[in-house]
Amino acid sequence: MQISPSILSADFANLQAELEAVKNADWAHVDVMDAHFVPNLTLGLPVVESLLKVSPVPIDCHLMIQDPDRWAPPYAEAGAKSVTFHVEAAHDPVQLARNIRAQGARASMALKPGTPWAPYAELLPELDMVLVMTVEPGFGGQSFMAEQMEKVRAVRESVRRHGGEIWIQVDGGVSAATIEQCAQAGADVFVAGSAVYGAQNAAQAVDELRALATSCVHR
Repeated sequence: MQISPSILSADFANLQAELEAVKNADWAHVDVMDAHFVPNLTLGLPVVESLLKVSPVPIDCHLMIQDPDRWAPPYAEAGAKSVTFHVEAAHDPVQLARNIRAQGARASMALKPGTPWAPYAELLPELDMVLVMTVEPGFGGQSFMAEQMEKVRAVRESVRRHGGEIWIQVDGGVSAATIEQCAQAGADVFVAGSAVYGAQNAAQAVDELRALATSCVHR
């Protein structure tokens, strides 16, 4: 059970300190938005390159951008250990995943809430992780969409049939109130923004979320 705090909810003026505050996390989740694929603009490759120099945990880049076939591999080349592209934006997801892996990163594919899983299940051999969005991508602080758990269960069943170590990540509205149902549905990587950075103690929030996810699986 891995916790990936989203710096979208962090203090952008003090990102190095905000990363240090969650050094007990498994990943730092970095949302890259281009104001085209989603109606918001965050940060890009130059900022990610700076974060990579100071982050005490590996960087997980979630690219909510147009033309990831062109723009995603450079994030892996820069040193991000996991790079997620949206299948809705990819022209050739198989080749894109291979290009990301060729740069030494884990290749991950994201699905928006309205995107079904079944048409893309055949892509599993090319992937290291599948991200099921539990909010509409583009903004932090949205309410958790519990109906997406059905999709998480479907992805988990596909992974079970396929075999191998493919992670399932959920992103959006993950908190102490929702993380257990995500874990029970089959997720094992959890992106949490305000649940971590909105807490009085971010590191403690990471530990508590991980414990909740772990405990419900081992009951």
